Amino acid sequence: MGGSSSKEQEAPPSLELEQPWRNVDWNGRGRLEGELRNTKIRSSDVSHLRILLHGQIGVGKSCFINSVDSAFQHEIKNKAGEAPCSDKSYTKKYKTYKIENGNGGFLPFVMNDVMGLENKDGVQTADVISALLGHVKEGYKFKSDTPLKECDRNYVSNPSPDDKVHCLVTVVSANSLSLMDQSIINKMKTVKERANDIDIPQIVLLTKIDEVCLLVKQDVKKTYTSKKIQEKINQCSNMIGAPVKFIFPVKNYCYESDTNDPTDILIMLALRHMVSAANDYVASL
Repeated sequence: MGGSSSKEQEAPPSLELEQPWRNVDWNGRGRLEGELRNTKIRSSDVSHLRILLHGQIGVGKSCFINSVDSAFQHEIKNKAGEAPCSDKSYTKKYKTYKIENGNGGFLPFVMNDVMGLENKDGVQTADVISALLGHVKEGYKFKSDTPLKECDRNYVSNPSPDDKVHCLVTVVSANSLSLMDQSIINKMKTVKERANDIDIPQIVLLTKIDEVCLLVKQDVKKTYTSKKIQEKINQCSNMIGAPVKFIFPVKNYCYESDTNDPTDILIMLALRHMVSAANDYVASL
């Protein structure tokens, strides 16, 4: 009495497709982790595959890096730090994040985060492009009013293959996709076009899917039968100009105190495509 039954709190069946729009082996977590851990880099000139994340403030770039680390360590980690609120970018410096492999070494890929895009402030698109090309020195503190210049001591004039980015990941939030300002979209497209010019592969990460779909909030394994998530993927594709097959929905670890297989699987599926694309790219250099 006076409360809702569990049945009333369930998501309506009309929100779910009869068949998934992308097939996932929800029992394949161990296989995915094994594939990623055993990745062999396809270039003798590269010691690690570099993945660069960029996007609007508050979309979960740093949180994704932490979630990847958590998935591989089998416990919640906070290596990259996270902002307590989304109105300012947490990331201020250019930093490379490595994932421990449990044997005293690191996995064959690294991730970089940049200061978030904003309407007026935030990271300069020129700095994101400089990072793509390997010109940004580790530890460089981003400035919202001016981009890194060639004369700056933090500018790498002759980047090595390891300094350069091998896969660009644009991160967007499912719960703010409809509210994204056109100026932010234009900045993303500017970076996208430059990456296209130099053939750097691109992946789009759609975060916070549990915040837009009750089905997914109740069960992450409903991600690919969710009409709402499919709708958001198509909206994202049209807005940014990315093929649907290169857009991956994920739920970051935000509230949990322990990891779980379904969340890990979504994270690792996205990461597998990033690593594979990066590996194909370095093989062609």
